[in-house]
Amino acid sequence: MELILKETISALGREGDIVSVKPGYGRNYLLPKGKAVLANAQNKAILEKNRAVIEARIAEEKKAAEALAKKLAGITIETAQLVGEDERLFGSVTTSDIVSKLADLDITIDKRNILLTDPIKTLGEHTVPIKVDVDITTDIMVKVTAKTATE
Repeated sequence: MELILKETISALGREGDIVSVKPGYGRNYLLPKGKAVLANAQNKAILEKNRAVIEARIAEEKKAAEALAKKLAGITIETAQLVGEDERLFGSVTTSDIVSKLADLDITIDKRNILLTDPIKTLGEHTVPIKVDVDITTDIMVKVTAKTATE
């Protein structure tokens, strides 16, 4: 099934791309949610008419994403956590914790864009990748330190 994307979907493509998907995915998800339209002659003509506007919007979004990636590139976030034996944390540092620390620095990131495979459960410095745009990823450092029970 051929569809024209109305918005950027990281697994498929950018807004305005013509993609082939399985019929069930198109019928049951993309079309009802308004994320795509059928790639028929009429919709292709509309796409070509709006191509310049779409490309300008994509370029603007990419420029903003590159600026955010540059801003994030050298950041180190420090968080203090309670520690037990063998320097293992009580609990863990999760994507929500990282989002709140970034918010303290006036940086707004959706927690789904933090590519943390497993929560951080040990002390030390950890490199955490952040997906800024479909094809732009940057790394930040998360430094986990020990916090005493009295802090």
